Amino acid sequence: MLTDLEKIIITMLQADTPVVKRPFLEMAEKIGITEEKFLNIVKDLDDRGMIRRFGATLKHQKSGFKANAMVAWKVDEDRVEKTGNIMATFREITHCYRRNPAPGWKYNLYTMVHASSEDECYALVKKISKAVGEDEYELLFSRKELKKTSMKYFED
Repeated sequence: MLTDLEKIIITMLQADTPVVKRPFLEMAEKIGITEEKFLNIVKDLDDRGMIRRFGATLKHQKSGFKANAMVAWKVDEDRVEKTGNIMATFREITHCYRRNPAPGWKYNLYTMVHASSEDECYALVKKISKAVGEDEYELLFSRKELKKTSMKYFED
């Protein structure tokens, strides 16, 4: 069970984080507690497995990236972790994960790449391909964003 204060903190964490030097201090002050208490509760929620992940979403179009593509890679299972770790070092990659191949679809490792043009995406993927020694992949370009929202567990 969650306390009322924990629910309030989760509600704040599921919203946009203020872009300030100490965002958790600002959040804590809004609800009348110390930053230390706020962070202790967040740590406790994490320790209890209530928080699975905490991440930032970059609005790539507003930051100068005009093209992005999900790259589906076919990588031997015994090389997936090593290959994924190398891929994850490229600053242009924001996501890198392994999935089970679906029937009729041989790809098992995925990366999301961002660049200023589709041509740059292709060049970047070629560079990544050389770096990891993998050459079976497909680029799936984003054409339209249909939904990009975070899960809301509690409403304001």
